[in-house]
Order: sequence, then C-alpha cells, then structure tokens
Amino acid sequence: MADVSDRFKQGMATRRKVLGERYVDAAVANTDAFTEDFQTLITESAWGTVWSGDRISKRERSMLTIALLAALGHHDEVAMHVRATRNTGASMDDIKEALLHVAIYAGVPAANHAFKIAKAVYAEMENEKAD
Repeated sequence: MADVSDRFKQGMATRRKVLGERYVDAAVANTDAFTEDFQTLITESAWGTVWSGDRISKRERSMLTIALLAALGHHDEVAMHVRATRNTGASMDDIKEALLHVAIYAGVPAANHAFKIAKAVYAEMENEKAD
C-alpha cells in the first residue's frame, strides 16, 4: 500500500480488535493488486470511521450490523460478525433480540436463516472453547 492514512491506521486497529488478529491477517494476506483499493476503502470507511466512532458502543454496533446483514441476506458476513461478538460484548441474548427485530421489520425468512447461522457459529465457538 502506498500512503497509509491515519484513518486507515485507526481502521486497522479497530478491525483487529473487533474481528481478531487471525481473521484480519488472513484478509491482509489475500489482498492483491485487484482487491487492494477495496481493502483500503473498507478499512478506512467501515472500520476507521463507522466502527471507530464513540457515539454508540461496539456492542450496539455489533447488534446493528448483524441485524442489517441478516435483513440483506449477507450470510457469510452474519457468521463473521456473530464470531466477532466475543470481542464486542454483544451477548447471545443481544443477538437474539436483534434477529427478532429482523423477523418483524425485514421478514421471517431472513431472520430464520440468520438464527440458523448464529446457532451454528455459537456451537463452533463453544467447541473451540472446549478444545
């Protein structure tokens, strides 16, 4: 990457704090000339601006993000952000409440699929603890 901005540095720090070192290291390792501009964009805007803001907590951002991703049918991203709840402070009950809102405001099928994803991710996380 050419010139790294302060917003990028803040975004990368927040991204690592929320998603975890291993996930971000893999994303960085997979960055190439084709995806570099996209990675810079999401690091600066999503992580350096939105997720780094201090008006609401990481827990609240986590709940909002999961609800929006579920409503839009972005299933891989739902799973990634459910995993990130171990770093954001959002509890399983918080996510359940967010997905109940999805059912009412975005539709039962969207919430139903998101509940299945969240349930599977929580089971994986529990198994990781046991190992």
